[in-house]
Amino acid sequence: MSKLDKLIKELCPNGVDRLSTNDIKIDSFWLMPATPNYIESGVPYITSKNVRNGKIDFTNVSYISEEDYKNISSNRSILVGDILVTMIGTIGEVCIVDDNIKFYGQNLYLVRLNKNLIDTKYFYYYITSASIKNSLVTKKNASSQGYIKAGSIENLKVPVPPLEVQREIVRILDSFTLLTAELTAELTAELTARKKQYEYYRDELLKPHKSIPMVTLKEIACSIYRGTGIKRDQVTEDGEPCVRYGEIYTTYNTWFDECVSHTKEEYVSSPKYFEHGDILFAITGESVEDISKSIAYIGHDKCLAGGDIVVMKHNQNPRYLAHVLNTSMAREQKSKGKVKSKVVHSNVSSIEQIRIPLPTLEVQERYADVLDNFEKICNDLNIGLPAEIEARKKQYEYYRDVLLTFAETGSTILTDRQTDRQTDRQTDRQTDRQTVIKLIQYVFGYAPVKLKYIAEYSKDRVNANDVDENTYVGVDNLLQNKKGKTLSNCVPKTGRLTQYKSGDVLIGNIRPYLRKIWLADNTGGTNGDVLVIRGCIDIIIPKFLYYYLSSEDFFEYNNQYSKGAKMPRGNKDAIMEYILYIPSLEEQSRIVSILDRFDSLCNDITSGLPAEIEARKKQYEYYRDKLLDFK
Repeated sequence: MSKLDKLIKELCPNGVDRLSTNDIKIDSFWLMPATPNYIESGVPYITSKNVRNGKIDFTNVSYISEEDYKNISSNRSILVGDILVTMIGTIGEVCIVDDNIKFYGQNLYLVRLNKNLIDTKYFYYYITSASIKNSLVTKKNASSQGYIKAGSIENLKVPVPPLEVQREIVRILDSFTLLTAELTAELTAELTARKKQYEYYRDELLKPHKSIPMVTLKEIACSIYRGTGIKRDQVTEDGEPCVRYGEIYTTYNTWFDECVSHTKEEYVSSPKYFEHGDILFAITGESVEDISKSIAYIGHDKCLAGGDIVVMKHNQNPRYLAHVLNTSMAREQKSKGKVKSKVVHSNVSSIEQIRIPLPTLEVQERYADVLDNFEKICNDLNIGLPAEIEARKKQYEYYRDVLLTFAETGSTILTDRQTDRQTDRQTDRQTDRQTVIKLIQYVFGYAPVKLKYIAEYSKDRVNANDVDENTYVGVDNLLQNKKGKTLSNCVPKTGRLTQYKSGDVLIGNIRPYLRKIWLADNTGGTNGDVLVIRGCIDIIIPKFLYYYLSSEDFFEYNNQYSKGAKMPRGNKDAIMEYILYIPSLEEQSRIVSILDRFDSLCNDITSGLPAEIEARKKQYEYYRDKLLDFK
């Protein structure tokens, strides 16, 4: 039995109370939107966009003056240990304030918990679970950005076990977090190495060659012009697709076919558009090395170009240009003559002077295809290492939710939705189920699991003429409540039978034979009056399953759900819904060993009471004969 299981049994054997956030907080309040004067230094001013992955991202934040901070904050200061929840836009992101740095927030809800009732990290894990986060998102209103009301947080019901139980759950989840972080770090290092490898081969492939002419961008540009400013508060969820210059650095890779941002055309006084094939340059940045980063647009919408973006139209292959303009050779040219200060700028004339190799369109196409495939392996979230990192993150979140759900309810951990959530492939579902079961066994000592998740009915078939009196099983020769069978006197001559194999559990499927059960020790066939149940040996030992299905509890369950009038049969679907409480394989083995010894003591003629009865009988007969021998 795990430490957590012991704590639950000792401290909350009858379950736990569910309290609202209002019941477990000391204070809570909105960090409401304000209109401060933004300055270059002062107090960080964060919004919901700056809360991500459980932390506050202080990069690219605005600042307010100390005086503004005092006027806005008054007595509503943010303290270490406070919980912040995003209420607008990216709803349901949560972080714990772990630094005493002064900052002010907008569109966030602050919760200050009563630490005598609830552990802050426990509350964080609970509120970030998938089910809770999804429920918050569904409560947002229908406005353009979408927001939720304070009541969505205040009325949230939280299971509150004793603090010792909460802390043990936190310890377990922290361990998972650490393991996931270590693995992600290793995969990220590998991903970085792959990206460097990609850049090396790209630069080698696209470096100048005497057979390929060198041209300036001015020579191949049909037109080149600057976009028009689109402010942050002018970005909307729908409307005209647009790109702001910062997104070129943070959002897009070499090329893209769909904009992540939109705006209203009336917000832009002199709109400038880009179309399929155009190259976009960001001419404002934070470093000389990254200035004038470029991307190609290969979508088919007409999109708005934001300020500090240069658009170049041309008649070349856009994907080729995007790759060649990201080589180290091109980056060196982009950074020439730029002075590194707080903000670095470039301009149209500098971009026009960049020289690149320009092969024929046919060769450009081949270059682009090769480099696209290489880059995809390095960066695409659906394949390669990024996919592995994303999968491990989702795996952690899933197992975290499983642990919290089980700790709260103690109920069956597997549902159709959980086990089928990722894929329809049977092997993936089976692996997922086994992993969850073993996880719960490790943490709690046992796992309550429906029979259908660890066993199935035999689908194998065998011809009747391939069995004999030793290998055919019907209810007539399946022994009552004993682990065995007798020779059959009615072996069928024709037809197809259900095949059983060694280790399968055979049970009678028609009254009054529902108590008949046998753990097969050979291979043979049986008819429809007998069910053949085959367990997953990675999860349950066959003999442990046999003992479980021999129990009075299972018989009563099976008897209850059997259906029919004259000769009721067991309900195969209902049988598979029967819940077993399964410990680890090691514990199963120990239990089987104990039950085997009991079985031997009770039934084996060479030991236990039968042997004792036989000995007493012989003793009686001996003395009887002596007493009656009058010679």
